[in-house]
Amino acid sequence: MENDVSTIILTDENGEEIEFEVITKLDIEDREYVIVVPMDEEDVDAIALRIDQDENGNDVLATVDDDEEFEMVAEAYETLFSDNELN
Repeated sequence: MENDVSTIILTDENGEEIEFEVITKLDIEDREYVIVVPMDEEDVDAIALRIDQDENGNDVLATVDDDEEFEMVAEAYETLFSDNELN
């Protein structure tokens, strides 16, 4: 996924399109992740999505369901933003 993407549109389980703001992209252990938040909702938690490749080499976003993987992404995100606050 390109680094300059600022929004993405995803389709929910009801077939409705939702626009998300891309907060950041993270590279962790040879995998790529994006942290996103819904554009039209307030006071919602950020969502971590893993960037996988389909059989044609296209980017596909997948939810991070594994607890250990999620903790690793959350820790990287917190470290990144705590470092930015110090500068």
